[in-house]
Amino acid sequence: MNNGISTAFVLGAGLGTRLRPLTEFRPKPLVPIFNKPLITFAFDHLMAVGVSRIVVNTHHCPEAYSQWLGDVSGGTEYRGRPVFFRHEPVLLETGGGIKNAADLIGGSPFLVYNGDVLADFPLEPLIEAHRRSGNIATLALRSSGGEKRIQCDPSTGHISDMRGLIGGCANPSFLFTGVSVFSPEIFTHIPAGNVVSIIPVLVDLIRQGATVGGEVIDEGVWFDIGNVSSYLDVHRLLAEGQHAFSYLDSGWCEPLQAGSQIHPSAVITGASAVAGSAEVGERARLENVIVWPDTKIESGTILRNAVVTPKVVCHFEEELRFGVS
Repeated sequence: MNNGISTAFVLGAGLGTRLRPLTEFRPKPLVPIFNKPLITFAFDHLMAVGVSRIVVNTHHCPEAYSQWLGDVSGGTEYRGRPVFFRHEPVLLETGGGIKNAADLIGGSPFLVYNGDVLADFPLEPLIEAHRRSGNIATLALRSSGGEKRIQCDPSTGHISDMRGLIGGCANPSFLFTGVSVFSPEIFTHIPAGNVVSIIPVLVDLIRQGATVGGEVIDEGVWFDIGNVSSYLDVHRLLAEGQHAFSYLDSGWCEPLQAGSQIHPSAVITGASAVAGSAEVGERARLENVIVWPDTKIESGTILRNAVVTPKVVCHFEEELRFGVS
């Protein structure tokens, strides 16, 4: 499928502060969902609508991307499509990141996708709304599922306020999903080399009379992985079969990844996942536990509702814990 947009900019530079301590040593976009890096859901979603090249910005723990994809300094590939990386020694925020990668993004309309978003909703209506409107930017909105900070008239598709910065947003009606389409003219409105949030840029454009659009898409799903509890909850929802991603093959989910060393006496139940380089010792009992790569669960460990990494254990119900390393 090709909807006329070939390039996407995926935001991979955020600090992931709400997901700490899990993100202290790994960018949030590389947090695994049933052993699949979160950012790859964005890649797959974008490629399903014809995106053929992806640009990613990095800042926090950039070496983690190389550990996953190999040397990314000169670009790499994902499923046969080129992926280019642009590092930010100083975090530039969304607007600054877009401007900093302008040479890689190019001079055609492009999609922007937050790398920490886990979603499966149709992108075609967003792309078509942008194409037919001539907007400088068109944002994918939803009417439920999180904090509403956008005022938009669905009959016109025009956004009139964002975060109350203009003053007409006393009762904001929509949330922003973190997915949008921009026309290349946006580059001329973002100062180079600066830390720039995209929201004030769009607000200024609205004040100047430019059209910033919103396309309400309530179909499909959109998950806000805002903290460790919601990270676990997403695994539970997926394990219960409450959603299958339309852009992924049915066999994508690999709870017990090939290469993991699990003792035959260990008992692993619920929405648990064990990474391929992890070890689970004898008589260990894990229920709803996510075990990250290079983690060793010692013999006799009992954990429930937890995330275990080589550096930290986050758990949400009082349980016996004999040893994790």
